[in-house]
Amino acid sequence: MSRLIRHYIYRSTLYIFIVWCFVFFIFLQSNDFTRNSIDTQSSIKDEREEVNINSYGMNNFVRKLFKKSKNKQEQVIAPNIDDKKIDLNRSGEMGNKVEIDKNKLSPNELKKYEEGFEKHAFNTYISDLISYHRSLPDVREPDCQKIDYKSILITASIVMCFHNEAWSVLLRSIHSIINRSPSHLLKEIILVDDFSDMDHLKKPLDKYIKHLKIVSIVRQKKREGLIRSRLAGAALVKGDVIIFLDSHIEVTEGWLEPLLDPISQNRTTVVTPIIETIDDITFQYNSIPISIISTGGFDWNLQFNWHTISDREKQRRKHNLEPIRTPTMAGGLFAISKSYFYDLGTYDAGMDIWGGENLELSFRIWMCGGTLIISPCSHVGHIFRTRSPYKWLSDVDVIRKNTVRVAEVWLDEYKEYFYQRLNYNLGDYGDVTSRKLLRKKLQCKSFKWYLTEIYPELSMPEKGIAIGEIRNFDDDYCVDANTESANFNRSVISFPCHNQGGNQFFMLSKMGEIRRDHGCLGYQGGMEDVNKNDKVIVMKCDGQKGTQYWIYDENDLIYHPTSNLCMALSDDRTHIQMQVCNITYEAHKWLWERQSLNETNNT
Repeated sequence: MSRLIRHYIYRSTLYIFIVWCFVFFIFLQSNDFTRNSIDTQSSIKDEREEVNINSYGMNNFVRKLFKKSKNKQEQVIAPNIDDKKIDLNRSGEMGNKVEIDKNKLSPNELKKYEEGFEKHAFNTYISDLISYHRSLPDVREPDCQKIDYKSILITASIVMCFHNEAWSVLLRSIHSIINRSPSHLLKEIILVDDFSDMDHLKKPLDKYIKHLKIVSIVRQKKREGLIRSRLAGAALVKGDVIIFLDSHIEVTEGWLEPLLDPISQNRTTVVTPIIETIDDITFQYNSIPISIISTGGFDWNLQFNWHTISDREKQRRKHNLEPIRTPTMAGGLFAISKSYFYDLGTYDAGMDIWGGENLELSFRIWMCGGTLIISPCSHVGHIFRTRSPYKWLSDVDVIRKNTVRVAEVWLDEYKEYFYQRLNYNLGDYGDVTSRKLLRKKLQCKSFKWYLTEIYPELSMPEKGIAIGEIRNFDDDYCVDANTESANFNRSVISFPCHNQGGNQFFMLSKMGEIRRDHGCLGYQGGMEDVNKNDKVIVMKCDGQKGTQYWIYDENDLIYHPTSNLCMALSDDRTHIQMQVCNITYEAHKWLWERQSLNETNNT
């Protein structure tokens, strides 16, 4: 009996042991799965906290990853964005503006708000509220959306340079490209850090882009500027086409194919998108109707500007979707064949930081056999700032140096018009021998050909009655004014003469206008405004004489016949006034270089 009992106990114990082993095995499997899941989530959480990722943006878009063969790298496929999953009530979605009453912010939040503007010259406080993957409207013309680009067989490499860029703005720039570019056309995104010193652009950025397999980063060892940084990025490009983009942009649906298609047909074609505005305060995306697209130009200060499409170009184009030929480009955003970029001589590496490189490349494209166009079906938004937040070289006038290099190499005899505005103070612009040899090698046409065939709309300066700075006899002060259209109706000032031309360069035309380009000085007051400050203003030249008519007489007075008054320097030397003319007052007399009769008769 006891033997049976022992046998029964033994069997029961064995069965219980086996059952518990099975239960324990299941428990271990379940625990391992849970632990891995928690570790993964914890890792993701830690990573997001370290780089301050906007969790909403990450949750709204699922990245689809795939692995190629063992010998190939893992790549990112641009996600298919399901509009139904987008929370259109989210701040900034569909490109809508975000407005904050900063007066209602707490002291701590107000400090963040103001520091963002100070560091970046746009509203980073608002930007940080918006998803990195925010939705944008499809701003293309309906006919643009119908174009089939299946025949494009070339790939694009994005080169994006930055210096101390805002975190959310930079990431939104990157993700907009990945989200809205066909994966078979987008080869890579190369970021070039131009020696940033902000912490978020160091290890946190490295860690973030590690998971974006087509994104890489190059770091400059010293501050090089846009031009040399772009060259550093271009040297690593693996795609067929280089697309240079600024680091504060958002691309829209269908942006890439219209840039690549013209280049696939002719590699000497350089293409820019329609550059639209992202508001620097509200981050509203403002699209441009195809009917009011502007083309690039320049003035004789060698400053880029925008113009309406010329009548000549309107007649040449057969339909609204045909690319628009443009004399110059803004330079921030454009696509160019990699092989053509190098055949054409890349950028002028002798230029510093930024400025003038867009005109130099535009002239070179046209004069050396290429074509520069705007694609009406490609739209890219850009944040335009009212000031530059970056530090520049303190001992070099960068813009002057760069533009003088442009003039020396490409403007031929027309460079005199530019040098007059500099008062022939060219400064040290370096050695341009290699660039002149490049022009000869490429067998480029003359600048006269460019003005005749590409930009005949540019008005040529006339040789007026007087030209240069307007210097007062009584003290070393000159008439000073910015005559660009944005400054119309603003007052003319007096400022210490600096012999640099610029805002102190004026011409007295044969029609009696004191002008520079399209801006003229005018006085609309009468005797009631005598001896009052700031009544002489900048106006759009109207060619009607009247309030814009002046006489520089033999007594060196600048006489205004309409009011019967003369231009004078104020007693405190900082203002321009209109006073009753008095030949004995030195403050009424001005030294202005008169042109000889022979010169004025040769126009």
